[in-house]
Amino acid sequence: MTARLSYFLATLLASLAIVVSLITSLVQAQAVPNAWRADFPLNDFSNSIVSFDEIADGGPRRDGIPPIDNPQFVSLEQAAARYTPQEPVISLLIGGEAKAYPLQILMWHEIVNDRIAGIPVAVTFCPLCNASLVFDARLEGRVLTFGTTGRLRNSDLIMYDRETESWWQQFTGEVLVGELLGSRLNRIPARIESFERFAARAPSGQVLVPNDERMRRYGQNPYAGYDSLARPYGFYSGPLPANIDPMARVVVVDAQAWSLALLRDLGRFEDAGLTFTWVAEQNSALDSRDIASGRDIGNVVVQRDGEDVVYDVAFAFAYHAFFPES
Repeated sequence: MTARLSYFLATLLASLAIVVSLITSLVQAQAVPNAWRADFPLNDFSNSIVSFDEIADGGPRRDGIPPIDNPQFVSLEQAAARYTPQEPVISLLIGGEAKAYPLQILMWHEIVNDRIAGIPVAVTFCPLCNASLVFDARLEGRVLTFGTTGRLRNSDLIMYDRETESWWQQFTGEVLVGELLGSRLNRIPARIESFERFAARAPSGQVLVPNDERMRRYGQNPYAGYDSLARPYGFYSGPLPANIDPMARVVVVDAQAWSLALLRDLGRFEDAGLTFTWVAEQNSALDSRDIASGRDIGNVVVQRDGEDVVYDVAFAFAYHAFFPES
């Protein structure tokens, strides 16, 4: 083979490699639905850690489920005229302040942007996963505020921050798509407990009320009977856990989970350095049409050395979806 022919072949092979690389890049690039770009013109959709095939449209578009930005609170005495004793609330006690966020409100808004003891927080609830999580809204020196994208992954709420329009997975608190990729929000210990238990723990506490009573059917559960189904709604098509009912509740701490049924049977147990306790009298928010009439699922507390830890009580299918090897 002559030197000229060798050079020609080497050049041809190098050119083919470049073409193959370009084709591969184009194939790997993900098509962004027009509705996503229209709703989130600032988001850098090329910056992603997930396949867009995993993301489903949940029906409403951006903020079609409107977050609460200027939350209104009343005293326990005033709240007692509105909320029944066993109604579920997400409760926060920080720096001498105490606030409760009833699920009958979060059911319709999913996110409350608030401050407690000077700390900006995002209080969130995803009904489809039964996930109640509170995040510190500070990230690297800036305060973020959150809205709902109208999209779901593993049936779980995908939030966005208004500052960069990055998309965040509620269940894990991490960025899926956008400028802030690689970031994760810190979670704040909170309890999911009955209104009366919160009132007993925090006699001077404040309780969230609707900004406008006419805005939604507060007190009603639009997902009536959901937690008695054999499997989640069709938004979820992933694998289901093999050793537990997919709609059973599990107590999630970090990447581990314990069956709520086990905790209910035992009342109290210790494991992995944690102390779990269960007592009766908290309504399920996802059972009957009227939340105040939901069946009793009880109250859970998880502590380490006498201090509350970050935990959640979620559906088993959602835990399995995000932690399939655990």
